[in-house]
Amino acid sequence: MKNLGFIAFLVLAAAVYIGIHFSFERSSVLRVGIECDNPPNNWLEDRETDSNVPVANLEDRYAEGYDIQIAKIVADSMRAKLEVHKIDWNELIPALERHEIDAIFSSMLDTEERKKIIAFSDAYEDRITEYVVVVHRDEKYSEAQKITDFAGAKFIGQNGTLSDRLIAQIPNAVHLAGVDSMNEMLTKFRKREADCIILSMESFNMYRQTYPKAKVVRFSQGEGFSFDYTGVCAGVRKDNAHLLNSINRALRDISKHDRQRIMDRSIAREWDNF
Repeated sequence: MKNLGFIAFLVLAAAVYIGIHFSFERSSVLRVGIECDNPPNNWLEDRETDSNVPVANLEDRYAEGYDIQIAKIVADSMRAKLEVHKIDWNELIPALERHEIDAIFSSMLDTEERKKIIAFSDAYEDRITEYVVVVHRDEKYSEAQKITDFAGAKFIGQNGTLSDRLIAQIPNAVHLAGVDSMNEMLTKFRKREADCIILSMESFNMYRQTYPKAKVVRFSQGEGFSFDYTGVCAGVRKDNAHLLNSINRALRDISKHDRQRIMDRSIAREWDNF
C-alpha cells in the first residue's frame, strides 16, 4: 500500500513538472536583434500588418523582411514569443554578449572573424549572395568591367559589414571613412561624396528604385570578390548550445522551396513600400 502511495506521488510530481515545463516553453520569449535597415532581409514599417512584428524598443514601429519571417518560424518551433529589438549593426554582437538579446537574425554572415566571437547556426539563406560595385551611371567608373578598373575610385562602406571590408580587395581604391548605417552610406553615395559603394545584388535591386542613376558593375567568375563565409546565419553566444540546437532543428524543417517563397514575398512587400 505504501509503495502504491509513493508511486502515486511520483506520478503526480512528474505531471506537475511536465505541466510547469510545458507552460514555461509556451510562455518563453526569444529575443532577437535585427538591424532593420537592410531590405529585402529586414526593414522598419510604421503600421502593423498581418506579417510584420512589433519592435520592442521602438514605439509604433514594426519589423518586416526575410530575416523576420525566418525568426518567426524558429520562435514558433520553440513555442516561444518572438521579441524583436532594433539594434545598430555594430552593436548586435556586443548586445548578444551582454545578454540583452538571445540571438541575431540580421543577414549576418558567418565570417571567420565573427566565428572567433560567437557561434552560428546553419545557413538559412540558400543562395550564394552576389556582391557588386555600384557606381553613378553618368560618371567614368560606369564603364568598369573588372576590379582593377576601380583604381583611384573613392569607396565608402558601412562599418563592420562586407560593404566596407571588401573595399580592401580593390587595388589602389581610396577607402573613405566608414559610416554606421546603410542608409547613411547610400545617402553619401547619392550626394556623390563617393564614386562607388559595394552592395549585395538584392540590396541593389531595392536601392535603384530610389536612385535611378545608380548602375551596377558585375564581374565575371573569378574576377570578383573572394569570401570567407558559408551564408546568412543566426548568431548566438558560444555558451548557448541548447538554443543553437533548437534554431538548427527549426531551420531543417524549412524546405528550400519555402525559403524561396518567403524571400519572394519579402521582396514583393518591400517594393510595395516604395
